[in-house]
Amino acid sequence: MLKIDGIAASAGVAIAPVFKLSHPDFTVKRQKAEDPAAELNRLEDALAKSRQELEAIKDRTLRELGEKKAEIFESHLLILNDPELLTPVRDKISAEIVTAEYALDEVSKQFVSMFENMKSAYLQERAADMRDVTKRVLTHLLGLSYVSPAEISEKVIVVAEDLTPSDTAQLNRNYVKGFTTNIGGRTSHSAIMARSLEIPAVVGTKDVLARVNSGDMLIVDGLDGAVIVNPTPETLREYEAKRDNHLRQIAEWKKLRELPTVSKDGVHVELAANIGTPNDVAGVLENGGEGVGLYRTEFLYMGRSELPSEEVQFNAYKTVLEKMEGKPVVVRTLDIGGDKELPYLDLPKEMNPFLGFRAVRLCLERTDIFRTQLRALLRASTFGNLRIMFPMIATLDEFRQAKALLTEEKEKLTAEGVKVSDSIQLGIMVEIPSTAVLADHFAKEVDFFSIGTNDLIQYTMAADRMNERVSYLYQPYNPAILRLVKMVIDAAHKEGRWAGMCGEMAGDATAIPLLLGLGLDEFSMSATSILPARSQISRLSKAEMKELAEQALQMQTAEEVVELVRGIGQ
Repeated sequence: MLKIDGIAASAGVAIAPVFKLSHPDFTVKRQKAEDPAAELNRLEDALAKSRQELEAIKDRTLRELGEKKAEIFESHLLILNDPELLTPVRDKISAEIVTAEYALDEVSKQFVSMFENMKSAYLQERAADMRDVTKRVLTHLLGLSYVSPAEISEKVIVVAEDLTPSDTAQLNRNYVKGFTTNIGGRTSHSAIMARSLEIPAVVGTKDVLARVNSGDMLIVDGLDGAVIVNPTPETLREYEAKRDNHLRQIAEWKKLRELPTVSKDGVHVELAANIGTPNDVAGVLENGGEGVGLYRTEFLYMGRSELPSEEVQFNAYKTVLEKMEGKPVVVRTLDIGGDKELPYLDLPKEMNPFLGFRAVRLCLERTDIFRTQLRALLRASTFGNLRIMFPMIATLDEFRQAKALLTEEKEKLTAEGVKVSDSIQLGIMVEIPSTAVLADHFAKEVDFFSIGTNDLIQYTMAADRMNERVSYLYQPYNPAILRLVKMVIDAAHKEGRWAGMCGEMAGDATAIPLLLGLGLDEFSMSATSILPARSQISRLSKAEMKELAEQALQMQTAEEVVELVRGIGQ
């Protein structure tokens, strides 16, 4: 028996034989072509076959996983039709008299390198898409044989170096009980799609592919991030029980879908979801979300060649508000910068973009962009319960400027005879320490706070959360962070306002007891975290958690806080 540790990417326990998914060797050497015209024809034939395959995968993904997941393959099809990629490939074949596979490989490598060197995480992900598409076309050009995951017809656990989006979308849940890979993380495409498919997955094992053989019995523990190879009968029984317990737990959680979130001593808090597109609302409702605590509008601006029009934005906001049927929807205005860039804005490169010209700072300078979004939001406001939130607010003056622009656009729309809701709440994200420290002043002017812990932690600890070498300083449970959170919540309550949290910390089982004790009113998290969080809160007494939080605030280290909270309400 062998145990291999990795990253828990998708919850659950899977037990089945190994199916090793190996990708062909796509190494291409420079080779002169005898007939450039024939090479161009070979390229077109390979592109046509690849398009046909992608259309089939997209259609299947649309049926089984929905529009959001199918968008990945729509982007792959766009790459296959992109003249910026294909024209240089064709020119290279004709000018250098080389084979189609060599020309494609060389040009795509240039694009991959360009994407990888961009600071935007969104654009860095396009490098993986480019590799995936290139390999698909090369498979046809090189005449390689490749066993697709779609061809699996018996119960197995897939083991691979990595799984491309295409691979993952082809996994048949009737046969593929789980998967594990050498590389990857919780936010990789394969991990995200595994969670949608509800297939247990462990990624980032480093060497699982080399340490297993086809047919080996395998356990994938997506709860604790472990892979067990050829387990003993005793270990097998232990994990079968763990699997069955998890399935029973899921069934119990689903019973809570229509219930409010109430602590053991009768205190109600709101569990909301973070979304990126209107398509995500279905997951919010399926998981019993009581609202949308963060609608990341920047996704409306990404993946396109120009700014979205007012009408495009209005339709997106209207759709979300209508689908939520009166439940609150907190829409964050454009938050571009840091790890999110818009190439078509052609903004200057910065030494430290996380501390630079981003979010509300950009909007207050590019008021043309900001006013368009504000008009779209105001027009949509009559279709539901809209709350507007400004990100990256550092000073009171920034909030006042943003509010003034909103007021101006509201007055213009009213003058045009357009109906606008009179009950829009206006708040800010608290993600900068200066804002948390001055929360008592902000609370006199805002309707609510939403604490963005992802950035608040990195700014407070002076530790870039994208930098692995200082990742040990990314400490959600550090007493310094807890004290800032308490300052914000207390300031809100003193002025009769509410305080929420939309960072990853809000759905963290270790943090939830502390946040309940600190008095947090709204917890906004990924949709799939809502029911487990509701179950946990139902077993917690807010009065007791208040005492626990007070103890945590007096501690010196994050480790001490974790030890204090360990096991409570879980």
